[in-house]
Amino acid sequence: MSETAIFRRGVEHFNRREFFVAHEVWEEIWLEAAEPEKTFLQGLIQVAAGFHHYQRGNLLGAQSLTRAGLGKLDKHSQQHPELDVLRLISSVRRWQTQVESASAPEPEFPLLLNRHS
Repeated sequence: MSETAIFRRGVEHFNRREFFVAHEVWEEIWLEAAEPEKTFLQGLIQVAAGFHHYQRGNLLGAQSLTRAGLGKLDKHSQQHPELDVLRLISSVRRWQTQVESASAPEPEFPLLLNRHS
């Protein structure tokens, strides 16, 4: 299976809220990736892992991993061939703000959107 197909499979899992599986799928290509794609993939993996931690009730792990993932995605916010990275960063930041605010409603996980959407 091509790297593009594997990447897209990870996006599908992420958008189905199967964050652990998305993390595992992307790790397949992250291990062999070269920079700057390697750091970008690590950012996605960390965000997915953070959301997985949140689903399991680990708030501190969720916050820590999403923050680390955002740091990597911020460095690679230029156009990705498939994803709207700037929209993702903005959505994850909104999610974090809701998680950190005790009075906010249950945060909705962002979707990974095609940059042409």
